[in-house]
Amino acid sequence: MTPWLLVAAVVLSTVCADLLQSHGMRQGGARWKVPLSFLFMASSFFAFTQLLKVADLSFAVPATAASFVLETLLARVILKENVDRRRWAGALLVACGVAILAQ
Repeated sequence: MTPWLLVAAVVLSTVCADLLQSHGMRQGGARWKVPLSFLFMASSFFAFTQLLKVADLSFAVPATAASFVLETLLARVILKENVDRRRWAGALLVACGVAILAQ
């Protein structure tokens, strides 16, 4: 597998896990959301271990930081959280770092 495909798998599974866990805990530990988040966490972990097989750690960790950007966006859109300017600025800086890494 290509490194960027594994990065996408790590990022998407991490984002799904965090969103499900947050939403499930807000509902008092919803019966299916929190356990499903554990499955996404496990898939994120195993995708990350596969990523480390084909890419250096100095690439893998910064590239998977893209999950912070996506989580910030989806926390605003799906979870209706208030995201202030400083957090948007932080997400923008992370996005810039991932873009630099991609080149």
